Amino acid sequence: MTIIEITQEPVELFKLLKFESILSSGGEAKHVISEGYVLVNDQVETRKRKKISSGDTIEFNGEKYTVRLV
Repeated sequence: MTIIEITQEPVELFKLLKFESILSSGGEAKHVISEGYVLVNDQVETRKRKKISSGDTIEFNGEKYTVRLV
């Protein structure tokens, strides 16, 4: 599991996927979220602007990420 460090919370889900280079663009991130390919805390998340906070887990394409505030 990879740790994603953020400096402020909350962060919108699509921005987190884009800024961490999990997906190449914000548009691509919005698309995969709306299609139901992203899990947040083990549940399918289709809201692009879902607020992500420290302690949340994100799963995409078989990879799991934990968000931590630094």
